[in-house]
Amino acid sequence: MAIDAATVRKVARLARIAQPEERLEPLARELSGIMAWIEQLAEVNTEGVTPMTSAVSMPMPLRDDVVTDGGDASIILSNAPKSSGAFFVVPKVVE
Repeated sequence: MAIDAATVRKVARLARIAQPEERLEPLARELSGIMAWIEQLAEVNTEGVTPMTSAVSMPMPLRDDVVTDGGDASIILSNAPKSSGAFFVVPKVVE
């Protein structure tokens, strides 16, 4: 996919990125090169390749799922700058 200077100008305007006129043509060539590389990646056969989320395999640290009473409310509320009864008091954010 070839990208021309007019496309770069339009995308830069939509993105509110100021680009000098003399920078548009080199940027178009650079973006065309990136698009060609992406098209080349689409040709790679990935059949049977499992997707990965990381280059390094690490087990997820999991804790035991234990039912608790949630802790002592008085200890939890002692961290609040302001509380009322068993609730946190927060400033009003919506009028």
